[in-house]
Amino acid sequence: MLKAILFDLDDTLLWDEKSIKAAMEVTCEMVHEKYGILPEVVEEKVRENARAIYATYDTYTFTQMIGINPFEGLWGNFADKGADFQRLHDLVPGYRKEVWRKSLQDLGIEDIGFGDELAETFPKARKSHQYIYEDTFKVLDQLKGKYQLLMLTNGSPELQRTKLAITPELVPYFQHIVISGDYGKGKPDQGIFKHALELLSVSKDEALMVGDNLMTDILGASRTGIKSVWINRHQRKHGEVAPTYEVSNLEALLPIIEKL
Repeated sequence: MLKAILFDLDDTLLWDEKSIKAAMEVTCEMVHEKYGILPEVVEEKVRENARAIYATYDTYTFTQMIGINPFEGLWGNFADKGADFQRLHDLVPGYRKEVWRKSLQDLGIEDIGFGDELAETFPKARKSHQYIYEDTFKVLDQLKGKYQLLMLTNGSPELQRTKLAITPELVPYFQHIVISGDYGKGKPDQGIFKHALELLSVSKDEALMVGDNLMTDILGASRTGIKSVWINRHQRKHGEVAPTYEVSNLEALLPIIEKL
């Protein structure tokens, strides 16, 4: 019998992908206004450099394990406990400047001061562009009180709590919020899933994992023996990692839960 539902946060409940895109558009439009280069051309270059530069740091293995992506590095502060977070905290101011400066240089623009201005603009733009899926609250309203709800999210505790502070109405739905940076390892590590089950006092057969990421949410649930629902909004193919159920939006989750 189903007693508890574990929800991922980013791109499951919060539309983080859209938020990053909106912040990129705002910041890259500044380059267009000053230098006439199309925003989409600037954005492509910024994304390319963010990924490449992020991967050169000695924190890269840690960020992969915890689940912190290059674009979160462009706006997060990572003022969290632990030597790895401290190292990341020390690196990100320079990382942001380097990404924007190099992207301008690659486009033939030598303007260090402007690059630094863009590096400061992007975090502000991201914080003011927080998007949530239309069906998020509709679904949570249907489940609240009937099941225990736990949020299981990868990332920096400070950054994930910042996202939740921008959308405070999400928090009361959940009995527990588990963040990988607090736990010490991220999804798909079995330990963090077992930790979630222990907090809820349920067995793996009494829980369901809901998430958008095959290689973290679905793989981790599968390894732990928890049934999973893959929110596949972009009609991607699942390959070797197979979810128990697959839906194209959050609302389609409700009929599945009713059967369980």
